Amino acid sequence: MSSSRPKSPRSPKTPDKDESIWDKIGTLGRKKRIKEVQEVQEEGKNAIDSPGNPNAPIIPAEDYNLGDNEQRAMIQPQSLNDPAVKKLLEVLVNWINDELADQRIIVKNIEEDLYDGQVLQKLWEKLTHRKLDVQEVTQSEEGQRQKLKIVLQAVNHTLGFHHKTPKWTVESVHSKNLVAILHLLVALVRHFRAPVRLPDNVYVTVVIVQKNGTQLSAQKYQEQLTAQYDDVGMRCEPDAFDTLFDHVPDKLAVVKRSLVTFVNKHLNKLNFEVADLSTDFRDGVYLCLLMGVLGGFFVPLYDFHLTPKDTDQMVHNVAFAFELMQDVGLPKPKARPEDIVNMDLKSTLRVLYNLFTQYRNIS
Repeated sequence: MSSSRPKSPRSPKTPDKDESIWDKIGTLGRKKRIKEVQEVQEEGKNAIDSPGNPNAPIIPAEDYNLGDNEQRAMIQPQSLNDPAVKKLLEVLVNWINDELADQRIIVKNIEEDLYDGQVLQKLWEKLTHRKLDVQEVTQSEEGQRQKLKIVLQAVNHTLGFHHKTPKWTVESVHSKNLVAILHLLVALVRHFRAPVRLPDNVYVTVVIVQKNGTQLSAQKYQEQLTAQYDDVGMRCEPDAFDTLFDHVPDKLAVVKRSLVTFVNKHLNKLNFEVADLSTDFRDGVYLCLLMGVLGGFFVPLYDFHLTPKDTDQMVHNVAFAFELMQDVGLPKPKARPEDIVNMDLKSTLRVLYNLFTQYRNIS
């Protein structure tokens, strides 16, 4: 901005003959509107930056330019400097980049790189091994929203949000709401048992600003992004199967052969046989039938899907088999039904080994 030139006392400013009275009124109107905007912005800051508040959020003035009755939620900038929040962002970015490395996709900023649905589409396709029928590249904002809607519908279906409402929407993701995007990514990590360690109990301070007329009001609250490590569905302490997988693969092969023999000994009574423990149990059918044989009871066919058509029906089957295990006095499996459906071999072996321990002596 150039500085104004000093006025000469010998050259007083005279009115411009070409400047009409309407030009003067227009200039005054613009100055008044600018002043009103500045006042509203200042009121917005005062509504949050109350005297004596050491944790007052520092938010750029342009973030307060809202329409009447419009509200906006944003992470308080100080929260982004929290080491746990920084670690969460780092883990999630590295995880996405590792998953999509073969496609040469590099994410640097979660908000800027995920809002249009392009990266989310590729990530969902990689995790589910399925292809989504959407346009690859969309330039218009409306096209981005339509694509994002399709992608989130697929993601929500995979995550099991049929009756519950997720903490993200098309609007929140497309508007680059970091809290919503983080909730989405954490849910994906948990569901697919990503081989990453999320920091425990990560919170951020969220500021909600709303404009009513010329007044701005603001509220702050704490939003939890992650819970305890166990809540992520991962074991804190390694067990025998961790040791087998990591250090003695030859003994792991022996254990797998023993479990296959045990399973087929009983499934053969129904003229069924398994060959691959991770894939043959993923739909839950054999697990339900095996529980009936081991427990000596008939499993009604209407209680599970004999020919499951999608992931939801598979998850239902495995969850039902877990219920049968508890009905016969076995402890609740530490694995989730989704782990078996996702062909997590270690989880499947743990479940089958518990059955082997309980029923290995029955003929």
